[in-house]
Amino acid sequence: MPTGPREINTPFRPIPLEVPEGMKPNEFFNSPENLADLADNNGLLTNDEDLLLYRKALGHSNEFDCSIIYNTSQKILNPLGRPVRRTQVPDNVKNVWNRMNQIIIGFMLEQYPDPAKHLILAGEASLDSTWPITSPGVPSIRMLHNHFIVFDKQQLKDAKLTDANNPNLTDGGQHSVFAAYMKDVYVEFLSSLDLEILKPVVGESSSLSLTGYPQGLTSWEIQGGIESLKNIGFWHEYDQILKGFLDFYRTFFAQVSSRNSGVPKNAYFAKEIEKTLLFNNDFLSAAKQVRDKCLSDAKYASDIRWQPAFKQLIYRDDQGRLIVTISQNSIGNAITELLGVVVKRVPDAEAYEQAEPALIEKLLKVRSRLIEADLGHSIETKYWDK
Repeated sequence: MPTGPREINTPFRPIPLEVPEGMKPNEFFNSPENLADLADNNGLLTNDEDLLLYRKALGHSNEFDCSIIYNTSQKILNPLGRPVRRTQVPDNVKNVWNRMNQIIIGFMLEQYPDPAKHLILAGEASLDSTWPITSPGVPSIRMLHNHFIVFDKQQLKDAKLTDANNPNLTDGGQHSVFAAYMKDVYVEFLSSLDLEILKPVVGESSSLSLTGYPQGLTSWEIQGGIESLKNIGFWHEYDQILKGFLDFYRTFFAQVSSRNSGVPKNAYFAKEIEKTLLFNNDFLSAAKQVRDKCLSDAKYASDIRWQPAFKQLIYRDDQGRLIVTISQNSIGNAITELLGVVVKRVPDAEAYEQAEPALIEKLLKVRSRLIEADLGHSIETKYWDK
């Protein structure tokens, strides 16, 4: 069986929404009108913290696929002003969010216990609030949301290999610079984090044998597996990784933008930045290379996300371990592509409707568990009752 990224076809039922004349699709998808339709037609559960569990109408997988979105669309009309990462979420909302994550991930592991048969992943991709809505790669819903996805590994085995140079499988052209110059200093910087539950994974041992992904990223094993996700200490460590990542790339892009810039404002780990990053020749040399290319290549400079964009995942590896990893986000890629799975969505209502009953059955089961845990109340749609 050859190793490499796979491209799968996932059928969907076309959404009966018309984009108003003169609007780009991603402008309309971020409107309060569309987000109200999201809840009305695909909403499963909501709560007082404005967290909405919904079925993905344009899903990655018809085996199991749902999201939780921090639905602030009725309170914050400006899409650029909405929270787009966990570090911007109030503590009481984050606490409920973490409990919902733990229950849904636990449900997926229970329903799909064999790592040889199913790929399980959960996580979020950054929606950088400084990125113009009309630019390429801006997500269709500009609010913080987590994805929960299961892929049938036999489907992945049967899928065709996709082009490894597909731009959606990269980080916008910066990965080669990272691998050549910054990998060691990145590991050194993140090693300063105080972690007890998360244990660094050495080498490529956590990569999926089917795809070879994730490639060369720093990863951590969740010691204790699913039981550790019931410990608030794990979620604090999960946030520490995100904060360390943000500090690293904020410092990097500050150096690209302005030579010899100092510690970014509001840094989480200011002392570590000054000690580890701002006196590291490889780190500063990589920033110089990107800066020089920006000066001579207008398209490259336009595609740079000057604020760090990321994908952070919890996934199950081939050995059945739960692994955390985080990556610089590319222009327009999906969260699944961090694991080497490229999803081509195909409009095919008949094929989707064949998979729909089993999908909805599982989504309603996990909804019931969330309700039992006092994490929300059910939503009725034309596809399911309360």
